[in-house]
Amino acid sequence: MAVPKSKISRSRRGQRRSHDSLKGINLVECSNCGEMKRQHNICPACGYYDGKEVLASAED
Repeated sequence: MAVPKSKISRSRRGQRRSHDSLKGINLVECSNCGEMKRQHNICPACGYYDGKEVLASAED
């Protein structure tokens, strides 16, 4: 059975876990309609990506 050779301090344990936290979603304003959307994704409101219509919008 695996047994630790010595105690891991709270500081060292915390340093190991420092990258485990969840990151927030980076939102940007859509250049076409002004809604907030995720970066590098199609706008869910208007269906545009990089100035081009990719999805037909629900209004049509």
